[in-house]
Amino acid sequence: MNVRLENRIHVFRAEHRLSQSDLANEIGVSRKTISTIEVGRFTPSTLIALKIAQYFKVPVEEIFWLVEES
Repeated sequence: MNVRLENRIHVFRAEHRLSQSDLANEIGVSRKTISTIEVGRFTPSTLIALKIAQYFKVPVEEIFWLVEES
């Protein structure tokens, strides 16, 4: 079974009127890290995923989820 990680970081950033740089600064990563996670080129560490969820005050599953690929 192949799976990929999807996310709604862009949606949460838009709702909170945050740039990628703003979010990156808040959680202590680079803007490029946020960018590559958003487009699916980079899978975040558990720590980064939890920091993002904590920043937005939501469970991590509201931002990240797995999709099965056939």
